[in-house]
Amino acid sequence: MEDLKEISRKEKDAVLEADFVVILLPAGKESHIEFGIALGQGKRIYLHSPDDEVNNFATTSTFYHLPEVQICIGTIDELMETVMKSTM
Repeated sequence: MEDLKEISRKEKDAVLEADFVVILLPAGKESHIEFGIALGQGKRIYLHSPDDEVNNFATTSTFYHLPEVQICIGTIDELMETVMKSTM
């Protein structure tokens, strides 16, 4: 359990120190916790989805559609291009 506590402290600190956070969908529970920490800290969030499922009203999260979340649909290369353009 101590190992898990140490890992979680490091993950939390990394999110708090980051200029922005990238979340890759489909994401697990840890990624969604990091998403929530970043959102609560006012961080810019890039949310990558390989397809348009992120816009499916029946399955999406309302938090994905907040103004501080930039949804990037497509390839990882397209995501990287979006992040690079936005952070320069």
